[in-house]
Amino acid sequence: MLELRAIDAAYGNIQVLHQVSLRVEHGEIVALIGANGAGKTTTLMAISGLVPPRRGAILFEGRPVNGLPPDALVRLGICQVPEGRHVFPGLSVAENLDMGAFLRRDRRQVATDKEQVYNLFPALRQRRHQPGGTLSGGEQQMLAISRALMARPRLLLLDEPSMGLAPLMTKHLFATIVAINREQQTTILLVEQNANVALQVADRGYVLENGHIVMQDTAEALRRAPAVQSAYLGI
Repeated sequence: MLELRAIDAAYGNIQVLHQVSLRVEHGEIVALIGANGAGKTTTLMAISGLVPPRRGAILFEGRPVNGLPPDALVRLGICQVPEGRHVFPGLSVAENLDMGAFLRRDRRQVATDKEQVYNLFPALRQRRHQPGGTLSGGEQQMLAISRALMARPRLLLLDEPSMGLAPLMTKHLFATIVAINREQQTTILLVEQNANVALQVADRGYVLENGHIVMQDTAEALRRAPAVQSAYLGI
């Protein structure tokens, strides 16, 4: 579904990604793990069209998408849930969800999809008239994911979904991420600093260090790898 071929990305004169190659197949959850500053968020932003690669190629469904603007990528089915959630604080929960469906014209199906995300996250139904900025951190993360789902993505990019969340909320959130993948058949590329929880739910994974992919394998094999255990799992 998604393939990155030796992409380089930079902010001005500072190169962040070096020859990064990875792939995500239909129906997978793929984890991208690494320390702060490794280039994980930049990788997602390159896929989303926010930081265009200087070299290399990005293919979605076999089609080169380098240079396409973010809205065109959303129309193709690529949606990102950004680090830090970035909900619209002054809009209600329901209005935030409507913003996720901004590019759609099938209003009847939009209403059906809104009911589906309320079923996925019942707390949002209870707070649908409440401003997004007044929700707890966990509820805002639910809202950010739900807003992305309203665009009907085929590929969902999740950037640090557990950041700032209590362990119980993290466990609940990742169970829901697995449900989104399996029940809604949404392919997921997951960037997550909590490598243990990421590799528990992923099918495969990549390790990014200083802008370079240094390891790739099945999630289970990465969990057993001594280098990953010592660097990221605290073993």
